[in-house]
Amino acid sequence: MSWRAIPMKFPGTCLVCKKKIEINEVALWAKGLGVKHQACAEVLQLKCIVCGGPAGCPDCEFADNCNLMKVSQMCICKKCSDTKDAFSLYQSSVMKRYPMLNLEVKL
Repeated sequence: MSWRAIPMKFPGTCLVCKKKIEINEVALWAKGLGVKHQACAEVLQLKCIVCGGPAGCPDCEFADNCNLMKVSQMCICKKCSDTKDAFSLYQSSVMKRYPMLNLEVKL
């Protein structure tokens, strides 16, 4: 599904920042998904090392101090971190994705 830039005919709410999008403001729209500010679409976001989905960078507790261009790409999303065995899932995902690290997990 592709996002299209359109002038808003009705007020809406941004999917990313949850703020209002005014009438005649140009926003990005995708059928069945909704609308978002053009600036919000430019937000960089890391992928969760466990599930591959968005890591949730805009809502992260470290967002104010994080430089996405310099940090490790081994973040975990809130959904995966809330699972019962989050740490073991994280460890196995890192080992699979980066076998050259030659990590050994001791139980």
